[in-house]
Amino acid sequence: MSHRFKNFGAALAAGLCVGLAIAPAQAQTPSWFDPSLADAAKKEGSLTVYSTTNEEEGLPLWKPFEEAVGVKVNYVRASDSALLARVLIENRAGQHSWDVMQTANVNKIPPEFLLRYTPPEAKNLMPDAIDPDGRWFGVYSNYNSPAYNTKYVKREDLPKTYEDFAKHKEWAGKVALDGTDDAFMTAILLFYGEDKGLKLLKDIISAVQPITINGHLAVARAVGSGEYWFALNNYVNLTLNAKFGGAPTDFFVIDPAPLFFGQVGVAALAPHPATAKLAANYSISREAQAFLTKFGRIPTRADVTPNPPDIFDAFKGVKTQTVLLSTDEDRKRIKQFNDLFQPR
Repeated sequence: MSHRFKNFGAALAAGLCVGLAIAPAQAQTPSWFDPSLADAAKKEGSLTVYSTTNEEEGLPLWKPFEEAVGVKVNYVRASDSALLARVLIENRAGQHSWDVMQTANVNKIPPEFLLRYTPPEAKNLMPDAIDPDGRWFGVYSNYNSPAYNTKYVKREDLPKTYEDFAKHKEWAGKVALDGTDDAFMTAILLFYGEDKGLKLLKDIISAVQPITINGHLAVARAVGSGEYWFALNNYVNLTLNAKFGGAPTDFFVIDPAPLFFGQVGVAALAPHPATAKLAANYSISREAQAFLTKFGRIPTRADVTPNPPDIFDAFKGVKTQTVLLSTDEDRKRIKQFNDLFQPR
């Protein structure tokens, strides 16, 4: 499934007035606030969020929700695999401790664990960020692209296609990639076709001998520090995060640009059901997404200005490849990725 920037881009241009900050009047009456759910949430008293978002973003993100609703948010942060394992163990034990899940892999949670619920704010999301089954919704867009160190590589010398990477043997050992980036590999295979895509990846590996690193943030920092000249692929928001921090790094876009979403879903057996529904609506609201742009997160709403404001211009004319894999599909792709990229 691919996404082009026609309707969304037009709507974005119409909504640029929102900006990074929310006007005082809007802050007093948040767009996501539902008085009937808020009254029930006050009686429930708390909310438990399972998330992969780091605490520097996650804790301040939920503070306005706490203040507006008058409940305490219990924020549990761990990796995707750890959270999924925890959910499965709790379910087998008959325990139900989480209310909402906010990760890039909510779509991999067994569907019976997730409530089929469409928050009112979902009407403002880009189409690809809405689960057709109504069990998860996109909190932010995770666009992927190569990145480079601007001290070592001139913009005019950047590859124009992934085939160009295979033409630069002099870059051997100077290219990094996250060691779990099967979403990137999958996008290449979907875009080029399985056989042609596999040959291309093998040619790239033979030429530049990419080094796999543990963690996308570590990749962004390694390229920003000059330890590596390129990231073969990385999350755009993390490249921007390093750039905003003063590192000499930037991203560039070539076909295909993998896309997936930071997602939110409500537990089917949430201990605080009203609070969970209100929290899901908050997660995809204009206010929440505007806050996340301060960290380079890219919104899924057209009425939130991204940071930088012209970021979508970089993707014009580029094929974005949405990657949403089931657990079984992901398991297959992970093995395929490891066979290709992991050193023996």
